[in-house]
Amino acid sequence: MAAAVQTENVTVFEGGTAQISCRLQNYDGSIVVIQNPRRQTLFFNGTRALKDERFQMTLFTTRLVSVTLRNVSVSDEGGYFCLLYTDATHHQVAMLSVLVPTDTPAVEVKQEAVEGGESELTCVSPRSKPAATLKWMRNGKEISGTQNGKTFSVSSTIRFPVERKDNGAALSCEAFHPTLDVPKRVRHYRLEVYFAPTVKIVPPTGILREGDSLSLTCSVTGNPLPLNIQWSKINDTLPERAEITGLTFQISRLSQSHNGTYLCQAKNEYGLAADHYTLLHYINHLPTCHPNLHHPNAVVETHSPVPYAVIGGVLALLVFTIICVLIVTIWCSVRQKGSYLTHEASGLDEHGEVQEAFLNGNDASQGKKEYLL
Repeated sequence: MAAAVQTENVTVFEGGTAQISCRLQNYDGSIVVIQNPRRQTLFFNGTRALKDERFQMTLFTTRLVSVTLRNVSVSDEGGYFCLLYTDATHHQVAMLSVLVPTDTPAVEVKQEAVEGGESELTCVSPRSKPAATLKWMRNGKEISGTQNGKTFSVSSTIRFPVERKDNGAALSCEAFHPTLDVPKRVRHYRLEVYFAPTVKIVPPTGILREGDSLSLTCSVTGNPLPLNIQWSKINDTLPERAEITGLTFQISRLSQSHNGTYLCQAKNEYGLAADHYTLLHYINHLPTCHPNLHHPNAVVETHSPVPYAVIGGVLALLVFTIICVLIVTIWCSVRQKGSYLTHEASGLDEHGEVQEAFLNGNDASQGKKEYLL
C-alpha cells in the first residue's frame, strides 16, 4: 500500500531556487503542514505561518503540495517535513542539499622567500561544498601539500627551500570540484625570492694609454634591485674629471694622477656587495707581450718620442766604449815605457864609478842619447 505522503530529495546550488514537493495519496481535505529543518511551521494548509518571504506556496492540490525557496543558502540545508494529519499522522522528509562551487583559489604568502631560507605558501579555496580538492603545480609537476578542511574553507600549504635561481618560478594552485562546468579553476603565482646584491665591474677592453678615456660599467643584481650605486676611490677622492651616469663611471684624459683602485658598491635590505678595479700607470713603455700587461685590470702606458729603452742602450754603449778606450790607452802606455828599459844591469866599475848603459850600443859615436836607469 502506497504511503499517504511522498517526498523527493532536492539538490540546489547556493543562491539558486529549491522546490520542495509533497505528493498526497487519497487526500480527504485533512490538514497539511510544511516544516523547515528546525521544525518551524512554514505553511499550514496553504497559509503562511513563518514570515520568510523567500518561501512561497506555489501549488496546493489534492495530489500535490509544492513550496519554493528562493536564494538558497547553506543554512537552509536539511530535512523539510511534509505532515498529513488524518486519523493518524503521516509524514515524510525531503532532504535539501546545497552545493557551493569553488571560486578560483587564492595564494597567501605565509613566509617571505629569502635566499637560503624556506618559502611557505598556502592555497585557499574559501568556500566550497563539498570540499574542493586542491593541487599545487610547478612547471607542470605536482608538488605535495598538506590539505586542511572538509567543507567551506579548504587550504593546502607547501613549504620548500629557496635559492636565488628560484626567483620568478611559475607556481599554480588548481581547485577541482564536482559542481564546476569546467575541469578546474587555477590560480597562477610567480614566486619572488629576495636576495642580497651581487656586483661586477665590467672593465674596458684592450690597453688604455695616457690621454685615453676610462669607462667602467657596474653590473648589479639583487632582489629588490639596489637603487643607489656608489662609486669611490680607495684612500682618495674621486678625480675632478670623473663622471657618473647611472651605472657607468668615466674619466677623460687619463694621467698618472688617476692611478688607484676604484670601488663600486650596491646595497639592499638583505646585504651589501662591492667590486673593485685597479688602474696601473707604467712610466716605461713595455711591449704588449709583457706578462704584466695581461693583468685583468687596464694598464696605462706613457709614450715618448724616443723609447727609454733605446736611450738606456745608447748610454750603456757609450760608457762601455769609454772604458775600453781607457783600458787600451793605459795598456799602450805601459808597453811603451817598458820598451826603454834595458836588460843590462848597471853597477860599479873597478874604480867604483857608475857604469853607463847605452841603449843604442856601446858606440859613443852614435850620439849622446843616454838614459840613466
